[in-house]
Amino acid sequence: MKKVLMTLFVLFAVVTAYAQEMYIGGGISLWGDTDKDVTTFSISPDFGYGLSDKWSVGGQLVLDANTDRYQGKYFTFALAPYARFSYFQNDRVRLFLDMGFGISVTKPKNLDSVTGFEVGVKPGLAVKLNENFSFITKVGFAGFRDDYRFNSKNGFGVYADAETISIGVEYAF
Repeated sequence: MKKVLMTLFVLFAVVTAYAQEMYIGGGISLWGDTDKDVTTFSISPDFGYGLSDKWSVGGQLVLDANTDRYQGKYFTFALAPYARFSYFQNDRVRLFLDMGFGISVTKPKNLDSVTGFEVGVKPGLAVKLNENFSFITKVGFAGFRDDYRFNSKNGFGVYADAETISIGVEYAF
């Protein structure tokens, strides 16, 4: 156990020493679907390290709390590491692709937990508000999903709809 912790500490120290920029951010959402009588609250902190002008590595933690008239209350926890490739950048705007995978665990009331995953690409846009803060949005998904975050969109493909838009803020230091 000591070797694992020491290895993680050394890896963190090396990545931090060579990182051009570290960032934290995330988003909060609240959605009520009146047709299905479902309410969802989600909080999703995001963190990462800039390796160069074009590449960053990071991850996102997600906690969803849902209320559903059929399932009752249930919670989802997800972890999604990614590599971010910035393919266009000027003084204010950056276009990027977050390429990675995610693993989620959902525990519906009175049922066994459901484990899901996704592998794919999420295109995004960052607008620099000042020296440290940026507005971040990701729209769509291309890849494969199976029960990820207890979502009904399982399978392989490309889609972009109102439910795939995420909006947040990043702080770079």
